[in-house]
Parts: sequence; structure tokens; C-alpha cells
Amino acid sequence: MTSAWTLTLDLPAWVDDVVADYDTSSDAAVQMAFVLSLADRNVAERTGGPFAAAVFDRVTGALLAPAVNRVEPLGAAIAHAEVMAIALAGAAAGTWDLAAHGDFVLVSSTEPCAMCLGAVQWSGVRELRIGARDADARAVGFDEGIKPDRWPEQLAARGIEVRQDIRRDDAAAVLARYAAGGGTIYNGVTNVGESEPS
Repeated sequence: MTSAWTLTLDLPAWVDDVVADYDTSSDAAVQMAFVLSLADRNVAERTGGPFAAAVFDRVTGALLAPAVNRVEPLGAAIAHAEVMAIALAGAAAGTWDLAAHGDFVLVSSTEPCAMCLGAVQWSGVRELRIGARDADARAVGFDEGIKPDRWPEQLAARGIEVRQDIRRDDAAAVLARYAAGGGTIYNGVTNVGESEPS
């Protein structure tokens, strides 16, 4: 019997098929294409939201951990793609601090939300590569939370390089397909700007 206090952060079985097609590369566009294929498949299979991420060795391009958004299937608000990728990478490396294990990059299909941005700072990755922007996620209805205006510079000050707009149009198209297909647009605050009922 599984305890109600147990949470398993698992990926759909089809992820192995997508991983099998990844040709190791340190090229940002190639890595983003791989991540977008994960996001697209997650939408097509209805196994989570339209977001994916992966942790790669920054020098060799070797894949340490792929991930997709699993918020709805797992009933877990924290199961965003970036958090999943960071957690799975840590498990694979056997450490909570990826910097202690090597030089890693987190590639995300969409700019991290406020929660994921926090996780990036504690992960030990040395670079963050992003596809779609915050504005692209908001355009289809997602609320990305409250983030500092100059967060890329703040990450850089912590030793985390930020590269944006890698295959941005392709990444934004995944978000648009998800919304057009009737995917759930879930947010932490359902009535942003409105007072809560008493």
C-alpha cells in the first residue's frame, strides 16, 4: 500500500522514445529542438502541460535528465518541467548541487515561472537556455508569477548565464497548440487582481 505522504515524480513512458532519438550535441538550437519535441509530445499525449526542460552537460552536450510538465497527472503544483529536470538530474548525479558534479546547462522550452526561477538558483546549473518568453506563456493564459524585472542580470551575478529566444517562435507555437486544443490553463491565482470571496 502506498502512503498518502509519498510523491513520485515520474515521467511518461514515451519519454524514452524521444530520448533515444537525441543525438548528443552542445549546440543550443539542437538541444532546444529536443526539448521542444518533449513539450510537443506531452501535449499530443495529454500527459501534462506544454512545457519541457532538460539538463545537459554544458561541454559535451550529454543528456543528464529530460523532463516534462506533470502538474495535472501528478496532482502536484510543483511538477513544472524545470523543477522535474532539476530533481531528476540531481537524482542521476547523486547530489543536490549539480555544480559539485560537473558543468551543466538547463534548457527550458519556456522562460521559467517565479517558482522555477527560484529552483534554478539552487540547482547548481551554470547556464539557462530559454525558448519562449514569459509574454508568450501569458498570451495563452498562463500566469508566470512575480519575477524581478532584471532577473537575467541577477542570475548572471550568481554565475548563471542566461540565453533567451532560442527557437522562440517554435516554442511559442507549442504553447499556442496546447491552448487551441483545449488544454487546461492552470494558474496559482485564479482571480488575479480580484478580491477573494468571503
